[in-house]
Formats: sequence, C-alpha cells, structure tokens
Amino acid sequence: MSDNQEQLAAIAVTLPDGSVRSFPSGTTGIEVAQSIGRKLAQDALALKVNGKTVDLGLPLSADASIEIVTFDSPEGKDIFWHSSSHIMAQAIEELFPGSRFGAGPSIEQGFYYDVASMHRFREEDLRLIEQKMLEISKRDTKIQREELSREAAIEFFKTTRQDPYKVEILEETLKSVETVSLYHQEGFTDLCTGPHIPSTSKLKAVLLTNISSSYWRGDSSRENMQRIYGITFPSEKMLKEHVERLEEAKRRDHRKLGAELGLFMLSPEVGSGLPIWLPKGAIIRNELESFLKEEQRKRGYLPVYTPHIGNIELYKRSGHYPYYSDSQFPPLTYHDEEGKQEQYLLKPMNCPHHHLIYSSAMRSYRDLPIRLTEFGTVYRHEQSGELNGLVRARGFTQDDSHIYCRPDQLVDEICSAIGLTQFVFGTLGFSDVQTRLSMHDPANQAKYGGTAEVWAQAEKDVKEAADRMGIDYFIGIGEASFYGPKIDFIVRDALGRKWQLGTVQVDYVMPERFDLTYIGSDGQKHRPVVIHRAPFGSMERFIGVLIEHTAGNFPLWLAPVQAVVLPIAEDVHEYAASVRQALLDGGIRVELDTRSEKIGRKIREAELSKVPCMIIIGQKEQESGEVSLRRHRIGDEGRFSVSGLVEKLRKEISEKT
Repeated sequence: MSDNQEQLAAIAVTLPDGSVRSFPSGTTGIEVAQSIGRKLAQDALALKVNGKTVDLGLPLSADASIEIVTFDSPEGKDIFWHSSSHIMAQAIEELFPGSRFGAGPSIEQGFYYDVASMHRFREEDLRLIEQKMLEISKRDTKIQREELSREAAIEFFKTTRQDPYKVEILEETLKSVETVSLYHQEGFTDLCTGPHIPSTSKLKAVLLTNISSSYWRGDSSRENMQRIYGITFPSEKMLKEHVERLEEAKRRDHRKLGAELGLFMLSPEVGSGLPIWLPKGAIIRNELESFLKEEQRKRGYLPVYTPHIGNIELYKRSGHYPYYSDSQFPPLTYHDEEGKQEQYLLKPMNCPHHHLIYSSAMRSYRDLPIRLTEFGTVYRHEQSGELNGLVRARGFTQDDSHIYCRPDQLVDEICSAIGLTQFVFGTLGFSDVQTRLSMHDPANQAKYGGTAEVWAQAEKDVKEAADRMGIDYFIGIGEASFYGPKIDFIVRDALGRKWQLGTVQVDYVMPERFDLTYIGSDGQKHRPVVIHRAPFGSMERFIGVLIEHTAGNFPLWLAPVQAVVLPIAEDVHEYAASVRQALLDGGIRVELDTRSEKIGRKIREAELSKVPCMIIIGQKEQESGEVSLRRHRIGDEGRFSVSGLVEKLRKEISEKT
C-alpha cells in the first residue's frame, strides 16, 4: 500500500452517544468536531481518545472511542486554566523581561504560576498583565507541542530559554524519562505534558485575583517566589457570573456571618486557629452532635472519652509521629522526681486511644463488630497562612468512630458507614456529593504502612462496598492515608464549591501495630480489621461549610433561636410573655422582644438575625387567644392557636425538615 493510500485508509470513530463514524486516517480532533457541528468546533478545546485526553490537533491513526472536550467539562476547565497559566507567564515575560517560572498548575477555581522576578508585583501590575493576556489572545497564536529527548530539552532550557527551574526538573525529577514535551506559543516555551488549548484566542475574559509568597518546590529553604492567582473564561458572560458568585461568597463568608450572628469568635489572646464557641454557635454544634449521637445509638455504637494529650510513645507506635510531625505541636517534655524524661503530645488523632480501649479486654468473634465513637478534640500545628476560621483550625473536634470487625463482616460494615454518611448529608441539605476512592500509590510504597498484599485486599474491600452501595465514584491514586485506603465524600455547596467532609477508611495496618486480636470460633487468635469513620469529619469545618452553604439561614431544628415573639404594643406584653412560656415549655428555643420599637423594625431585625419564626401579637391575637406566624424569607403564614403552633413547630423540628 502506498503512503497516500495508507493516509486515506478509513478508521472507525465511536462518539459518546454510541454512534460510529468513518474518517480517513490522520483526521484530527478539530476535523471530527467540525463534521459534527460548527458550534462544537468553536467550543472544542481538546480530544479524549480511549479515555486519554490529548491535544485537539492530534491525528487519529486507528479505530478509537473519542470525546470532544469543552469548557463545560472538568477536563475542559483543567486544560483551559492550565493553558491560561502559560498565557499569563508569556504576558509577564513580555512585560517584565528576565522573569523565570516555577510551577503553574490549574486549581479548583482557576490557576496560579510561581514567578521569580526582580520586580515586586502589586495590584496595578495584575491589571497590566490582564490586558497583555487579552492582547496575546487577540493574536490568535497557535499553541504547538514538540517532543524532545530529555537531553535536548535540558540543552534548550540552558541555552535558548536559560531557565534553571526547568533544567532542575529535567535533571532531577524527570531523570528516568527519555522523552519530554514542550509547548511553544510565539517566543514563550514551557516544559509540560499537556494537553493544551489549540490557540490563545480561546481566552476571552481574565481576572487575576491575588499575589502571595511561595517557595520553589514548596521548600522553605529554597528561593522565595511570587505566586500570582487568576481565573479565565471563554466568554465575558462567564466571568461576570463568576464575579457575582465571588461577591455572594463574601456575603456568605462563615467568619463574617459567625461574628454577625454571634456563633463563634477567634481571639489572638487565645491563639490563632483556636475558635471559641459562643452560646448560639454552641447550640448548633450541640444539636448536630445530639443528632449524630442518636443515629449512632440506633446503629450500635458505644461512646467513649479519651484525654487531650498522650505519651509520645503511643503516637510513635501508631505511626502518627513522625508521619505527621510537620503538622504537630512540639512535644511537651517533663522530668519526674528521679530525673526520668517523659514526653507528651497534644492529641493529633483519636485512633490510638481507641485501639488501646479495644485491647484492654479479651475479645471473642461473637463480640464483633465493636463500634467505638467519640467527639474527640485533636490539635494540629497548621501554618498560619493556611488558617481559615472554622474550616482550617489548629484545634478541632472529630466525630471519630472506629469499628473493629472480622474480615467477613468488613464489607457490610463499610456499607453501613457509607449509609450513615449519606443520611447525615441528606438531612443537612447537601444533595450534590461526589465520592472519591482514595487509593495508595504503588510507585511510592515506602510512604505507606503494611505490605502490598494488605493494600491490595483493603482496596478490593473498599471498591466492593462502593459498588454494592451503587456509589458513583472516581479513583484518586496517592490520596490514601498511610495506613489504608479511604472513601472520601466531597460535597458541593450552594455556590458550587467543593469541600471534602466525611470519610470512611479501611485499616489493616493498626491491628498489626497494636497487636489487636480476637478469639475465633476455632479457639485461635485472629486479627480484626479497623474502619475509621467520620461523617462530619471536623465539627468546626463542617459547621463552617454549613454556614456558607445556608448563608446562615439554618433549618428550624438547627437554628440557635427558633422563634421570637414580637408584641405590637405594650398592652399585649403579658399575653406575649405567656406565649413565649408556652413555646419554651414545648421545647422551642424562643426569645421575647418587648422593646418600644415599631413592629416593622422588630421584624426587619429578626430577619437580619435569620430567626426562622416571628410570632406577631397584637390586640386581635390577644382577644382570640391566637398568634400570627411570619416565616423568615417567606412572609405571613396565617394565624394559629398557641397549642396548634407549638405542635406544628415541634413536628417540623422532630422531622428535621
């Protein structure tokens, strides 16, 4: 067959809808998109071939299943934003010659690039860089991939580009790689695996958001760099919508609402990252704890309490020290009367304490599963720059449970833990939940405890449970804990942001380290398997996310103040007080506002305080022995007898609607 005939040989391309089309060999992704429709071709960013994402201009040479990747997909956003980091780097290089570039990945919302430059970037520089990025977009520069040997790439970045950071990556990180890829756009070139958008013209709107300090390769002993964050879109409309979401996020910021609603406080006199719960916040936390405790009681969990500190040897045995030494507070060192030294740690994890509780008695196979549970406070020395109110704190309480079971009970127990987590999220209004099966990285086995065989079994069990529960999950390689694989639940809040909250983890390693056993039906000792499980994860983090998800508009059962009685005039104060007492007697958290303010102002202030129920009382209500109910953000709901209102609210609270 001649070269020309081979080039024209037909290949079968299977599209996402299952249809099959025939194209000449060598057809590119953009040509496939054009054959389907002009709009798809305009929106196309990359091509997915047999599940692998590649550049849109890649020629197809064999039968394949393909998908045209657009900005609407997670892969499309990742490619668009990573390509935008390259465009930003080109803009910086044109504006500030001599700048050099470290890492420039896409992130959850946009991208960043670490820049080494003699110029100290300021807010006004961001606007200049934005303008230059849009100018580069208008040039419609093609972004081209080139593959080189590693040695040739090193020479390129030593001579043509003179970029020591890329040289270091090639000489150290990629030293076992034979061929690497470079991406060129005009005079700018970056070392990258790709794929990238086909042209700079895809970028239509840009917002550079902030500048922070960073270190080359995250090492504080290395060069200090400037990290510039940004986000881009293929249309101005999308950017406008994004800015509106940012403004809404500011309004919902849990730190702002926490102060306005009197939920919690942070004080430098106590210490950074150590939140203090105020009475109203404590009510929310207590309600959540009571809710989960009752569910756990129904499901056979046994409550325990453990101390806030422990002997350092305990955490060495578990492996938490030194695995997490970077994020632990320094040991507390004491000397007894004989001069013997003892060291203690602020508790970084509850697990080791629970393992000691399990091993404090002989266990039979008939006793299992044993489900221990604790709302246990732990401490992590997070970097000050990473602290963020409740969602990233140094002291926080985990709804920690450890299930000790036989291997034949394991999958059932994982399924039960998944079911409880789903129930918790459903009750709290988190309906959009992603699930990640967090597996270990076999290429870095030394990072993990246990053997490869143990990990293979644990990951098999996790996958079997997820499949049985019908969970739509994705795999995260390298996301496992050092002692086992995890099922991580990632919720999407009302603004579309993702938060990792609950987790279920399988552990074959700790039973070995703590010599945990049970007596089997054969009279011999056997190892139990441990499941680590926390639906909320951290109470602080969960409540912080919940505040932002609801914008502080808590459901009636969670609201710190569930109702406020608002008398219209002084002559109904006595009746209003009796209504308040009836609600208190009915178990409803209620306040009485007898200030000499107009009723309109009282209602407005109750609305601002986000009180779910406003009970209006005037002469008509007093004469009829009734009350008028007004709902937060809804309005008037009519008149009720006092007993009828109490019954209505009690039912709503008990059903957690």
